[in-house]
Amino acid sequence: MTKLFENKVAIITGGGRGLGKAIAIGLAKEGLSGICITSAKSREQLDQTASEIKALHPGVKILPFLADVTDPNACRRTVEATSNILGIADILINNAGKGQNYISNNRVPFWEAKINGWREIVDTNINGPFLMAREVVGGMMKKNWGRIINISKSCDSMHRAQNSPYGATKAALEAISLSWAQDLINTGVTVNTLAPGGSVDTDFVLPAVRRQILNKEINKHFYPAEVIVPAAVWLASSASDGITGCRYIGANWDQTLPATKAAENAREKAIFHPPKRDTSLINTWIDPQNNSN
Repeated sequence: MTKLFENKVAIITGGGRGLGKAIAIGLAKEGLSGICITSAKSREQLDQTASEIKALHPGVKILPFLADVTDPNACRRTVEATSNILGIADILINNAGKGQNYISNNRVPFWEAKINGWREIVDTNINGPFLMAREVVGGMMKKNWGRIINISKSCDSMHRAQNSPYGATKAALEAISLSWAQDLINTGVTVNTLAPGGSVDTDFVLPAVRRQILNKEINKHFYPAEVIVPAAVWLASSASDGITGCRYIGANWDQTLPATKAAENAREKAIFHPPKRDTSLINTWIDPQNNSN
């Protein structure tokens, strides 16, 4: 039986834990040929995740690779190692990121943010995806097929008070993704964004916020990291051919529906107003709630 990702290779940044780990396991389950998972710091965490994937799916080749996505040379080495050991990357999941905990252990106004922490968040969340995509896209275009999936967040918290620069970096990533999608029109390489749809209990959650959620002091709950997997699998597969410049929400994926319908339900229109100029993006600004097709 043909597997969904037969002969396909993926790179997942920040793949040692949280959303990245869940996506890696989900893609491996669907028959991915090889996966490179990266982390900036934790070799032990990478090796543990690689061992877990190998135990669950012995046929998948795993490359755990220590690399900081803010370092252009590290990004180049990651892609080169993937090509040499696993094959040319077909799929890039830009998941590595840094959250508000890099500027404070609690919500603070921007003027109280640690300067170095602010820079780290911006560098990782904006420049990291650029540096990785820049390295992989040439190989994808040669194959006339590729997937770049940028992990985003809920739009209503992008501009929340005391949530900069993290929220703003994800808004920037949404804009960048639309630009890349247009750059890559008619190449077979698509660019989309994917958000879990709510809070996932990872290191991104500030300690005070985690306590509030667990104690039910605020009207929120944690989603499991796996909430993002069905949408990620669909976006990374050939089933999403031609879909580019779109935004998807993992929590809105209904697994009781056929994949095409579930995908449309999980799609959100772009967070920006449509341009007045002509655009090559077809589905980006169509509201799925009002789409009768």
